[in-house]
Amino acid sequence: MRDGKLRIGLILDGVGGSNWSWRRPHINPRASVDIQNYIREAKRAEEAKADFIFIADTIHITPESSPHFLNRLEPLTLLGAVAAHTSRIGLVATITTSYMEPFPVARQLASLDLISDGRAGWNIVTSGLEGAARNHSHEKMMNIEDRYRKATEHVEVVKGLWDSWEDDAFIRDKVSGVFFDRSKLHALNHKGEFFLVDGPLNIARSRQGHPVLFQAGASGGGRDLAAMTGDAIFGIPKTIEAAKEYYDDVRQRAAAYGRDPDKIVFMAAMDAIVAETDEEAERKYQEACEFVSYEEAVKWLGFFFSSYDFTQYDPDAPFPDIGDVGNHSYSSLSDYIKRIAREEKLTLRQTAKRFAIPRTDFIGSAEKVADACERWFRQGAVAGFMVGSSVGKVDDFLDMVLPILRKRGLFREDYEYETFRENLGVSAALNRYTLARGA
Repeated sequence: MRDGKLRIGLILDGVGGSNWSWRRPHINPRASVDIQNYIREAKRAEEAKADFIFIADTIHITPESSPHFLNRLEPLTLLGAVAAHTSRIGLVATITTSYMEPFPVARQLASLDLISDGRAGWNIVTSGLEGAARNHSHEKMMNIEDRYRKATEHVEVVKGLWDSWEDDAFIRDKVSGVFFDRSKLHALNHKGEFFLVDGPLNIARSRQGHPVLFQAGASGGGRDLAAMTGDAIFGIPKTIEAAKEYYDDVRQRAAAYGRDPDKIVFMAAMDAIVAETDEEAERKYQEACEFVSYEEAVKWLGFFFSSYDFTQYDPDAPFPDIGDVGNHSYSSLSDYIKRIAREEKLTLRQTAKRFAIPRTDFIGSAEKVADACERWFRQGAVAGFMVGSSVGKVDDFLDMVLPILRKRGLFREDYEYETFRENLGVSAALNRYTLARGA
């Protein structure tokens, strides 16, 4: 980042994203549907001066889904409630482009942006689960290339709708009786491959222009979508080398699309296990592993292959040849899992355990974890981190690691600006019609 500071977001995932995390002693087993729990976590994150909170989502479940996915609050409804109890922290909601129409998406996100006074963000996803299609009146899921083409058009339409009103369109002069300047209201009149949307949108822009756009695609199509549309991108790189390759590649693609790559923030998702000493952190890691049975680990593994049933295979035989299973789901991660299993000659049991609670650079003493954060940042692999709680405790990171990063001048003392977009350091969202008028 140009100001030399890390960006930090917190993933609020209720009882935790895995099948077993809810069993840990400190987890409220109702956390995924307890709004007071989310409000407390958001306020705690804001006290620590974190950039944003992040709410993931899914639109299809099976009986094998993790407890957090089985019973959870819808992101926009949740963040609308949280907005009333916070004032500076960004609020990022996940919404799919595969099955949601652009007009209501634009309207709902713009509403959150106004409710929060310029703090909304949209995590743009394409749904990679076959069952999600049938939940939305489609017999089958689109292939990955079509999903990304549809996503690109969807985002273009939503951004066009967000520009329906120029920032000074509303006059509200009671004496003259003029409520708005008609020349500053614009219909979209979009007719594309997937969508037909006239507009205009019936809500004005917020003071940050429009919500910050997040994107996490790791495939070729996903990287292009991130490069074309993302203000912030995030991924789950396993190594600093993988993170740097991804960031460099998306920046190059963004430059090719005429965007300023320095204004794109890459956040690596991480689940830190932090303690006073390395030995204590290792003990916490081993305790977390004790909660994971093979049965739970193999079900969790199946999630990334569109809920594929791995229990049909011998757990102690080599990882099975499953052909193209996973290619149209979470393809980047499923391809990675298959490659590692093949290269390291892992059994199915070893593969499931490896990816249930993987070892990372972010397990150790507070100093060690802070060193890892600084190393990834200094070497240009990331602009920041999204900290989750499926294995570690977010409070440990906030209480023990952030003060070290702050002391090193790598994290803010306080919020510098009023809006999410400004604090994150991404490009201003200027109205296209106002720009054209000025030109």
